[in-house]
Amino acid sequence: MAVVDSAVSSPLGPPACEKDAKALQFIEDMTTNVDSVQEKVLSEILSRNSRTEYLKRFNLAGATDRASFKSKLPVVTYEDLQPEIQRIANGDRSPILSAHPVSEFLTSSGTSAGERKLMPTIHEELDRRTLLYSLLQPVMNLYVPDLDKGKGLYFLFIKAETKTPGGLVARPVLTSYYKSEQFKTRPVDPYNVYTSPNETILCSDSFQSMYSQMLCGLIMRHEVLRVGAVFASGLLRAIRFLQLNWRQLAHDITTGTLNPKITDPTIRESIGKILKPDIENSEFIFNQCKEEKWDGIITRIWPNTKYLDVIVTGAMAQYIPTLEFYSNGLPMACTMYASSECYFGLNLKPMCKPSEVSYTIMPNMAYFEFLPHDPDFPVILSKDAPPKLVELADLEVGKEYELIITTYAGLYRYHVGDILRVTGFYNAAPQFEFVRRKNVLLSIDSDKTDEAELQKAVQNASELLKDFNTSVVEYTSYADTKTIPGHYVIFWELLVKDPAIPPTDEILDQCCHAMEESLNSVYRQGRVADNSIGPLEIRVVKNGTFEELMDYAISRGASINQFKMPRCVSFAPIMELLDSRVVSSHFSPAPPHWTPSR
Repeated sequence: MAVVDSAVSSPLGPPACEKDAKALQFIEDMTTNVDSVQEKVLSEILSRNSRTEYLKRFNLAGATDRASFKSKLPVVTYEDLQPEIQRIANGDRSPILSAHPVSEFLTSSGTSAGERKLMPTIHEELDRRTLLYSLLQPVMNLYVPDLDKGKGLYFLFIKAETKTPGGLVARPVLTSYYKSEQFKTRPVDPYNVYTSPNETILCSDSFQSMYSQMLCGLIMRHEVLRVGAVFASGLLRAIRFLQLNWRQLAHDITTGTLNPKITDPTIRESIGKILKPDIENSEFIFNQCKEEKWDGIITRIWPNTKYLDVIVTGAMAQYIPTLEFYSNGLPMACTMYASSECYFGLNLKPMCKPSEVSYTIMPNMAYFEFLPHDPDFPVILSKDAPPKLVELADLEVGKEYELIITTYAGLYRYHVGDILRVTGFYNAAPQFEFVRRKNVLLSIDSDKTDEAELQKAVQNASELLKDFNTSVVEYTSYADTKTIPGHYVIFWELLVKDPAIPPTDEILDQCCHAMEESLNSVYRQGRVADNSIGPLEIRVVKNGTFEELMDYAISRGASINQFKMPRCVSFAPIMELLDSRVVSSHFSPAPPHWTPSR
């Protein structure tokens, strides 16, 4: 396709084709008219949902203006809405939160009472999410030329889904999107072609899905121009899969026959169309992998790769050094910002360094408000006096805010839990650096474990030590991402009151298992079904270790009166201190209990 005449170029840059020109102009319009778009969005949401039970409860039926909205509606959390959400899940079809019927629930990676949160959604939200996806490639084409000359090797997967008591499907947002007609019948775009047939993505068996997607990527390795997954952790699991299965994959390419472990008939049919004997290709793959030297393996196997397409912000930043090792330092593109509750926006400079990633919220996606965030002076929420929230167009550069959303699907002034920092503006649209998830302590993949959950897990596990007259004196943790998959490491300092009967290695292994059983369902699914999290590890340290840690913190300026032991650590000198005091290490001997049913 020829580049569009420069006379119709977007301020972002010259579009690669006519379709891109329209997408870039849409971005320009949205970011220039932020406040008017937001006002229209709020009016639409309140107007269409005016007869809902929720808006009537707050005397907002018929009112569509910002002033009434802000004065009458409280700022809420998931727990506040849980009774309404549960009624919908149980089969109540009356207009409770949304005038449009709830089509399904999207299961959030956050949890409430240890279970995934259920986010109501409506059919038209799929169109809204598809619209945001349609903007990503036109922006990427501004920075990376000739992406229509090859394909993308993306490792994309569906996850387990369930049905609520009322018969509505409950599943992760990406599973919903990949199973939608919008994805399965998407128009052919020469700039955005995958090596993986839809059948390989839509297979629920994680081994068969990964194997077949990797095989397709190897068959077409010279055509691959970009390699990606949703999260950095997912791409690293794919590399680990290659390390474990390269011999069989090479054998398939040598013989032109598919591994008999791949039993899904739709996969066998789709791969049968492209798998032919290719001894030259299989020998190359064999020779690259047989030495077990994995540095730069991505650029060696897929030599035309221009960048990695993965999220490496937030908790995923911990994987950047490992990705650099495997990719020989390829650029990493973080293209979009989204959650189960709502899709938010995109990165207008996707080839920037991971540390410089900023997302521009698209004001047509939902109505956005922002709660000023100061970690030293947290806001105390009161339903009687809603906090003063800031409009999208009125944010200040350099300040941090917590994101509050009102959606077409029936979430009103809802806490997402993301902390964002304003880095600048594109036209009138603020651009944000993702700082962190509020209250999240540990994360390996899509799991999110907070301090209260970790405390409960430690307490439950320590019950096993009582028969040995032993207790946990102090503890801390970190997410170890040097292994693939990563895993939680918990440092314990024990008080053994009777040295004659110390806890056995078997009991300490069982403590690891007890901790895993105590963690939330998202963690347990990652361990059991997704294989995205490795077995939890407890490292027992010498007595006095945590006192040394406190002394070290005080030597660096911490107040002895206000010092609180951190429940999660990442600072290298502290990690080195803890590891140098380890006397024994223990792993969970079995996966925790998890089933797809709620």
